[in-house]
Amino acid sequence: MMSPMTLLLTLLLLHHLPPCPAAPGHWSLLHQTIGISAMHMQLLPNDRVVIFDRTDFGPSNISLPDKKCRSDPNDMALKLDCTAHSVEYDVSSNTIRPLMVLTDVWCSSGALTPDGSLVQTGGFNDGDHVVRVYKSCDECDWREIDSGLIERRWYATSHILPDGRQIIIGGRRQYNFEFYPKRSPAEKSQSLPFLVETYDQQIENNLYPFVFLHTDGNLFIFANNRAILYDYSKNVVVKAYPEVPGGDPRNYPSTGSAVLLPMRIVQGVVAVVEVLVCGGAPKGAHINAKNGKFDGALDSCGRIKISDPDPKWVMETMPMGRVMGDMLLLPNSNVLIINGGSSGTAGWEYGRNPVLKPVIYKPDDPIGSRFEVQNPSTIPRMYHSAVVLVRDGRVLVGGSNPHERYNFTNVLYPTELSLEAFSPSYLDVSASVFRPKILSLATRIQYGKRVDIRFKVQSQVDTNLIYVTMVAPSFNTHSFSMNQRLLVLDGGNMTTKIAGDTNYKVGVTAPPSCNVAPEGYYLLFVVHRDIPSEGVWVHVE
Repeated sequence: MMSPMTLLLTLLLLHHLPPCPAAPGHWSLLHQTIGISAMHMQLLPNDRVVIFDRTDFGPSNISLPDKKCRSDPNDMALKLDCTAHSVEYDVSSNTIRPLMVLTDVWCSSGALTPDGSLVQTGGFNDGDHVVRVYKSCDECDWREIDSGLIERRWYATSHILPDGRQIIIGGRRQYNFEFYPKRSPAEKSQSLPFLVETYDQQIENNLYPFVFLHTDGNLFIFANNRAILYDYSKNVVVKAYPEVPGGDPRNYPSTGSAVLLPMRIVQGVVAVVEVLVCGGAPKGAHINAKNGKFDGALDSCGRIKISDPDPKWVMETMPMGRVMGDMLLLPNSNVLIINGGSSGTAGWEYGRNPVLKPVIYKPDDPIGSRFEVQNPSTIPRMYHSAVVLVRDGRVLVGGSNPHERYNFTNVLYPTELSLEAFSPSYLDVSASVFRPKILSLATRIQYGKRVDIRFKVQSQVDTNLIYVTMVAPSFNTHSFSMNQRLLVLDGGNMTTKIAGDTNYKVGVTAPPSCNVAPEGYYLLFVVHRDIPSEGVWVHVE
């Protein structure tokens, strides 16, 4: 037993100890309800975000304008649906505008075209062959192209190619791929045996494959627990990568997430191309979840240099297990891991124990010290959640509906209609004196050409700690951000002071080719001491 004097000294010591530092990052609630649950999100180059759910569950909680209604052939009990299942969120004004989508967009995919339009592909029921186009303006709405796809696309992945087309890969019971737009009416889908090889009977574990454009023009495709490098133009496998150690599945419904790590351009070359895959569920977890047993989520990440002649997975351990988590590239080259649960799998009612604390992964730090736990949210974001990076550096977080319909009562995790923002620590007030503000640059950038950027910083600038990044806006759904890539541009250390005490100029070189950066819109950031400026939209061509 502790003596009274020892107890007194201990209490005095505890009283004088400094308080534990608060976890980094902070949260803000933007809307208690946006009327729909955010299953899919895409940032557009006018700082608006297209958000949509599905159309086959009955009415949402936001009405269509001007007394518009649609008939729903998938819900015979509902003769007319006069509610919206898609909205456009204006980041600058924090306002919502309902949009009218006619066919079912459930579990679909999409990408931005070079002109900034969202081309969204597939879905369910009457929407599984449909292509939808959204070009944003104050009164614009969805345009739908029936039979725009050759095959049914449900749980497929889209990726922008160097020529500006989309490739749409896989989907439920689809072991093939196709392109959009088509080059001719006679164009057919093409078989992809890798999707057959990675299919687990009665479980799948290869839906929403993780797809990234390699700098050599081929596609890195990860499904289940392994990956290939694929030449889609010749329909051949260039390289088969080793299985992730342990062999546990990482794709839907054992849903993990993945990112193409930031690519550094030096003298026009990206020497190292790496992929990071994190979380998921162990083998057998989905069948167990269907039977009421919720296995703990995977806490491992696998990192692989896909550009190496003999690539190997390097395994790392997250601070906690996570299934249905999202991985998002931040403008300072770090990775945000957010959302999801710590047990079960994806699917209706199959996830448990929300993980409320995001984690920052710092890819350039020494192994073993790369993860940093962040300040938690209070809102569970389970199955059917979504995230997207916006121009000011915040991350929008929405969705979560693990139910067949909207359900707000007497369930573990009610349908979530709210929209919130997570602000990484680089947005703290204390960081403002180091934050660059871009003053001018050319917003149309040609491959391989010099780009001069003028910016200012309130404090003294360490020119050795200045670099410039470009981030492609991604299409997010089901724990994967399609088309996501971040480039660290060549020449970021060539910074000089110009007129005034706080004004500077940095000269960088644009990406060398469309294999490194497909034509289109990107957010460009100047980063100082790992604190990014607000982004500026640029068009690479």
